[in-house]
Amino acid sequence: MSTTLEKGHTINFYQATAPIIISVFAVYLTIGIALGVLPGFVQNTLGFNSIIVGLVIGLQSLSTLLTRAYSGKITDTRGAKRSKMSGVVLAVIAGVIYVLAVLFQAHPLLALSFLLLARIIHGIGESFLVTGALTWGIGLVGHSSSGKVMTWNGIAMYAGIAIGAPVSIWLSKEYDMLPAFLLIAFLPLVSWISTAKLPSVPVDKDHVRTPFYKVIGAISGQGLSLAFSSMAFGCIASFIALFFSQKNWGDASLAFMIFGACYVLTRIFFASFPDKYGGFTIALISLVIEVAGQILIWTSASKTLAIVGCGLTGVGFSLIFPALGVLAIQKVKPQMRGTALGAYVAFVDLSLGLAGPIAGLIAGWFDYQAVYLFGGISCMIAMIILLYNKK
Repeated sequence: MSTTLEKGHTINFYQATAPIIISVFAVYLTIGIALGVLPGFVQNTLGFNSIIVGLVIGLQSLSTLLTRAYSGKITDTRGAKRSKMSGVVLAVIAGVIYVLAVLFQAHPLLALSFLLLARIIHGIGESFLVTGALTWGIGLVGHSSSGKVMTWNGIAMYAGIAIGAPVSIWLSKEYDMLPAFLLIAFLPLVSWISTAKLPSVPVDKDHVRTPFYKVIGAISGQGLSLAFSSMAFGCIASFIALFFSQKNWGDASLAFMIFGACYVLTRIFFASFPDKYGGFTIALISLVIEVAGQILIWTSASKTLAIVGCGLTGVGFSLIFPALGVLAIQKVKPQMRGTALGAYVAFVDLSLGLAGPIAGLIAGWFDYQAVYLFGGISCMIAMIILLYNKK
């Protein structure tokens, strides 16, 4: 196979996407590892409050958000492969800085500074990785399979988070924090190796680019609905571990695993539903299920009910991204696909970046359980936006 595809040429779907899926999974394992250990490290080891926990968690998504436009531009003008590989390098750098934070934990402010820097770099790396990976995959297999590309990359993303979080919790209990953060530095190497020989896709350098703000405007309906629906995931990622600790229910590993398993299984068995029944219908049903999951966590009187609520949230959240995403990229020309995907995923970044600090404030004012009422209300707002933008 040549190193560069000829224009219009496609290759076998799994031959093209499997290396990219492995690559995305490896980097998202690092994101899951960070989510699993950072809340406890910041609060229990360094001694900071829940608001700082929310800031540390949310900063990665905010930095990802602020670099989406640039990563989309690089992807469209210099190639998806280059964008994705840049994200891998940044993930390695972030891992090294996480390790420095652990080594300097005796100096809380210095360690916190390292963590904040690591979160920023980790977020920028995620921006380049996801935009590059999605654009690369769609470019290799063709626009008609864009929904499947987004579905399988989403599986890799959230499976990585769901597996990485409990693995890091176990490692921190058995061997302290350092091994978990060392993994963050080394796992991106798997990402690099998996796609090193995958062919690139051609870049149309003569295309007149649409301004990013116009792309944002074109997909804003789907993007805002996605953003509010993602708040629920942000609430689970940021505070489910501390919620379980507050309730004396033990660690939250099973909650992370059930969320991830339900998310992945829903995508595997129902991946064709957005194409078969329509993105609007599937997104609406998914949001109803997601609301139910968040309300169940909010009202849960036992660990079992809270875990079931996490599972329902995973089922509901699973198909929202591909259902709305296919509609979003249809609004732009193929040469602007990277920018459109960057803009679309930016709404998730905005959501997760805000979810952590807002949920931290709510937890400080009330308790960790109240965070999930906020998650449920956010999903209801997503439903309203979806209904308003129905066409």
